[in-house]
Amino acid sequence: MSVNEIFGWFCVTGGLLAGLGLGLGFHRDGWLGGYASLRRRLVRLMHISLVALGFLNLLFGLSAARLRLEPAPLAFASWALVAGGASMPVCCALAAWRPGLRHLFAVPVLSLLLGLGSVLWRIVRP
Repeated sequence: MSVNEIFGWFCVTGGLLAGLGLGLGFHRDGWLGGYASLRRRLVRLMHISLVALGFLNLLFGLSAARLRLEPAPLAFASWALVAGGASMPVCCALAAWRPGLRHLFAVPVLSLLLGLGSVLWRIVRP
């Protein structure tokens, strides 16, 4: 089992547990500033990003062998996707806590783009 598969399963599990915890407060109108508040939207994004990026890592881990990438680009893409999957929910939580930290989103977004770009580059190039 690859690091992406293991990481993916942990992310999905973490996302479901976070959803369980967050679901305990969703029924209150003013919780985290109300339904449309930035803080509440970021906390929801944190929970969803764990599940979604967990699935992305699972898909990469399951399809990596069929991609037939050289070892270096494969390792780069693998770790970039793990870094993006780990840093996105952290950035969501930090930005919910302190909105000025929203600029940190560049870290997970660039990690994910570099990982996926590395894979796509090797798939589409002649």
